[in-house]
Amino acid sequence: MSKGGKIAAVVLTAALAVATASQAAPRKPHTVVLGAGKRVPYSKAGDPAGAAATEDALKIRALMVDGVLKEWTTGDAHDVTDRSFVVRRVIRLNDSLPGDKLGHWVWQRGPWVLVDRVTGHAAPLKLPDYDPGVSQVSWFRDYGAYCGVTASGKSLYAVVAQVAARKAVLAKKLSAFDPESHPDPACAPPEWQREPLRITFHPTVKDAVSYDIVPGSAVLVEDSGDEAETPAQPAAETKAK
Repeated sequence: MSKGGKIAAVVLTAALAVATASQAAPRKPHTVVLGAGKRVPYSKAGDPAGAAATEDALKIRALMVDGVLKEWTTGDAHDVTDRSFVVRRVIRLNDSLPGDKLGHWVWQRGPWVLVDRVTGHAAPLKLPDYDPGVSQVSWFRDYGAYCGVTASGKSLYAVVAQVAARKAVLAKKLSAFDPESHPDPACAPPEWQREPLRITFHPTVKDAVSYDIVPGSAVLVEDSGDEAETPAQPAAETKAK
């Protein structure tokens, strides 16, 4: 073998060894924790979509990934699997008017996020017809049930969404909706039943209504990457008598 051929062979062998070592090296684990709660000033004026009339403080917790602040959150977290959980984000919004010399910031309840403890990735959930001021999400497995408001703002719907599914598992109209005259809250938190799998909604303006959910496999795919696949929606629903 020529001298040049020997050098090329050595370089190729070294490259293969480096590639093999990098593939075999264990992935560095991430540390994902929710910090201690603290209260921040909060008001209806600061968050007209999400604050109760008498609410003057909001309890928040830091979502920390590897010791670094990732998000601010509020409320209870829900474990979807042994490595993923959902929690509601809270946003600090700049409320200063043009010309204000002193900065004015307000806290607002934001969307729900899905957090992966292995990758440390936090992704916002796209919940159909979700309204921050109306929707109180009740979680079970990878399902979230809540009263939603259509894009027109004129209809109140019973909604069951499945994490990572493109379409709602359940979407049934409950009543017409007028934010100016509708009672607040529009719905009490929905209630889950395991066997048979059933969800009961409690709209303020009408009697409770229940739906049986035909359970399907979880569509949340967890892998080593940051992006989850989204298989086709497998579940259906029927109204309970």
